[in-house]
Amino acid sequence: MTTEEKLAQLYGLWAGASADGAEVAPHQHDMDAPPALSDLLPHGLGQVTRPFGTVPVDPALGALSLMRTQERVVAAGRFGIPAMAHDECLAGFAAWGATTYPVPLSWGASFDPELVREMAAAIGRDMRSVGLHQGLAPVLDVVRDARWGRVEETIGEDPYLIGTLATAYVRGLESAGVVATLKHFAGYSASRGGRNLAPVGMGPRELADVVLPPFEMAVREGGVRSVMSAYNDIDGVPCAADEGLLTELLRDAWGFEGTVVADYFGIAFLRTLHGVAGDWAQAATAALTAGVDVELPTVKTFGQPLRDAIAEGRLPLGAVDRAVRRVLTQKAGLGLLDPEWSARPAALAGADLADTERLRGTVTLDSPAHRDISRRLAERAVILLRNDGTLPLCGRTEDAGSGADVGVGAGVAVGPDAAVGPDAVAGPDAVAGPARIALIGPQAEAPTAVLGCYSFPVHVGPQHPGVPAGVELPTLRAALAAEFPASEIVTVAGTGVDGPAPAEGFGAAVEAARAADVVVVALGDRAGLFGRGTSGEGCDAETLDLPGAQGPLLDAVLDAVRGTGTRVVVTLLAGRPYVLGRAVTEAGAIVQAFFPGQEGAPAVAGVLSGRINPSGRLPVSVPRLPGAQPSTYLAAPLARASEVSSIDPTPAFGFGHGLTYTTFAWSELTTGDPRPATDGAAELSFTVTNTGGRAGAEVVQLYLHDPVASAVQPEQRLVGYVRLPLEAGERARVTVTVPADLASFTGRDGRRTVEPGALELRLAASSTEVRLTAGFTLTGPVRYVDHTRALHATFAVRRSPATDR
Repeated sequence: MTTEEKLAQLYGLWAGASADGAEVAPHQHDMDAPPALSDLLPHGLGQVTRPFGTVPVDPALGALSLMRTQERVVAAGRFGIPAMAHDECLAGFAAWGATTYPVPLSWGASFDPELVREMAAAIGRDMRSVGLHQGLAPVLDVVRDARWGRVEETIGEDPYLIGTLATAYVRGLESAGVVATLKHFAGYSASRGGRNLAPVGMGPRELADVVLPPFEMAVREGGVRSVMSAYNDIDGVPCAADEGLLTELLRDAWGFEGTVVADYFGIAFLRTLHGVAGDWAQAATAALTAGVDVELPTVKTFGQPLRDAIAEGRLPLGAVDRAVRRVLTQKAGLGLLDPEWSARPAALAGADLADTERLRGTVTLDSPAHRDISRRLAERAVILLRNDGTLPLCGRTEDAGSGADVGVGAGVAVGPDAAVGPDAVAGPDAVAGPARIALIGPQAEAPTAVLGCYSFPVHVGPQHPGVPAGVELPTLRAALAAEFPASEIVTVAGTGVDGPAPAEGFGAAVEAARAADVVVVALGDRAGLFGRGTSGEGCDAETLDLPGAQGPLLDAVLDAVRGTGTRVVVTLLAGRPYVLGRAVTEAGAIVQAFFPGQEGAPAVAGVLSGRINPSGRLPVSVPRLPGAQPSTYLAAPLARASEVSSIDPTPAFGFGHGLTYTTFAWSELTTGDPRPATDGAAELSFTVTNTGGRAGAEVVQLYLHDPVASAVQPEQRLVGYVRLPLEAGERARVTVTVPADLASFTGRDGRRTVEPGALELRLAASSTEVRLTAGFTLTGPVRYVDHTRALHATFAVRRSPATDR
């Protein structure tokens, strides 16, 4: 290969598929006018960027457009090498008409890796069927400050939870033959002030023990084939130019063998934002030398500037050869270099490609099976934060205290078109819902209130206002009407998501609340990009108060019904946790959903009625004060409430919290050897019993507390979990084996260490609700461990039906 042919494999072209099936057209973006495809050929082309996720096109015609482009790429190049085609797939394949799934923060709320894997496999099959090879997901950033706009894209604030769910996603996507891409490597979410694309100032132990473990797990266990470098610097070193991160750690230590791709324009940012490169050639040289193999989204620095650097002797050709070898190896693994390779994707097999009008509508990316996955994940991700007995609204019980787990009566009402899934119960003696429901708030009738920033209708749709969303998006009002067909529903917006309080006040909302039997307050976020929303990329928050006038609206409703007996249920369709003020103690119930996808509104409505027994758990803490940031549960003792600070960061609801409509008892704790070796394991067994009147799921969370260590440790950290669905009266005996490796941390010398000494293992329903505690003492010498250490506790579950008790 000539130098030009080699370099052509290392960059992409941002292009949108043609609506009439013609070749892709370069996308006019903010950085520069894009090159024409004809200008890049015949040297070849490494990547086609977002052909489906740039403009709304019929899936069949989009597949045809990409096929024709690939045929041209192959015909023009001397070696006939196809381009890899990639797209976004964070909350579903980001294409017009594709199923929208819950955002990653809802994956975290589900605590269900197997369902996340199933979702990712479905996404991957759709992508591969239309000719795509790579997906830019999952996001493994750990939430360190909830003001950051991209919290919705993360899985939560705990590295272990993120690692297990992200690895499940990787396995699912890769099982469909699509290259998963870990992002953003590394530290992007730990920016100062919670601002997007801002400096990161963490120390090496926070990086090693909090930020890197999810990536390490996904590399070791997921079979991932691509990693995306992050925009940020860490203590002055940009990630895209950090050889220690991208080569010495990722490849030499962890054994990663795939490709490293730049975040969009990230190499150019070495010059324009970071100021560590004086020209484009210097930026390209720094990135390639550090270990970035592919420039995305389009050619900027890896073209002529890189040629100049090679010609001037600033970059050895061997560095280019190394990157090209990785790219071509990946293409070979995808079958793109096979002699029998065809540009025609599976979705167009047997189709008459000459008649594009007959082709239109023949490919569906929103099948009933995929909607079912979206529904099941949405249902398992809805979190009941508070309940004083107000919920469920059908089959309601009166015997629960504030915030307690609530039992439910025998019957629940189910709407005529409502799907009943494995987490749902439809009793034979259905109980009618409230006579009049006041639905108040800006999320009541907003179809996209359930979607995150990287879903197609939100990410691209606003640029094409005349184009329909492409998928059904029932509003919360429509979902409540289906769930409560006999109820009168009065809807008042009260305010916008982020607008000021109306000049006339909240009069209509207050009047509707006073006339209702139940008030459902619908609050939350509007996803958007770069300031056009209240959540999403570039939509950072100054404080964690509810956006706009939503907080005052909520207070006005609470004031209106005080002393009347009218029940208030607060629902949140949001991308981050918010301070809920008086609702924490005054609302009858609070239901949190993090952008739960196209099936999300019916899932929330099903929780309100009781058709669905909620089982979601918080993947991020819900703050009590708007300014107590940054704060996560994963904090050292000095980060907690104290007498020497006037700020109390204690959350209103802690990580892992979530209520259900049944009750669980934890009992019969036994332990193995109380003094396991530093190269051994601790063992404990206990029983969980569903003591309520209906089926439900408990999420057992295992936390490790290290009271004395040579470097400061968090008060506790999650080291394992298991989701336990149990029938009414059913019990499960759970045995947990905890390798001593899980107690390891990065010591003062930078090595990962297992120290002898006392440890406490906490079996808990959340980070603030410990149910059982077992003490152990690790014995023997200090051990140093590496990336081959054990990463998981093992859970063995033996079930006993109610009749065996």
